[in-house]
Amino acid sequence: MSREEIILTAEGLAKLQEELDELKYVKRKEVAARIKLAISYGDLKENSEYHAAKDDQAFMEGRIVTIQQMLKIAKVVENLDLSSVQVGSTVVLLDKEFDEKIEYRLVGPSEADVAANKVSYESPLGQALLGKEVGNNIKVEAPMGIIEYELLEIKA
Repeated sequence: MSREEIILTAEGLAKLQEELDELKYVKRKEVAARIKLAISYGDLKENSEYHAAKDDQAFMEGRIVTIQQMLKIAKVVENLDLSSVQVGSTVVLLDKEFDEKIEYRLVGPSEADVAANKVSYESPLGQALLGKEVGNNIKVEAPMGIIEYELLEIKA
């Protein structure tokens, strides 16, 4: 992971902290119990339950370290300026091809969830939106071609 700052919304920061707490205080105990139970089965060389639990433990500990590093370098966006799009902004766009309105929230990469209309500021759409003002036209290069939008509204 790079040492540059990670930009998060307050909601994204809270979710990361919640995930970290869950991993450290709940999942660690569960995995430790699974390992202890698997050890009681005997021969560890051919003990698939033991090896699966150890793999889960290694993955979990790696995720804990990753989240801790992210939290150390996280910058939370606050006090949004609604004159231009920034991380944390919710935007209403007009898809010019289909003449339909779409609403997205611009978030940090760890918060992105296209199904929930949360788009990373690192994505092509996020990059195209950053700094734009209401009324601006936005062109995004996508695998299916260029998509054109008009920025109709910026909300907090």
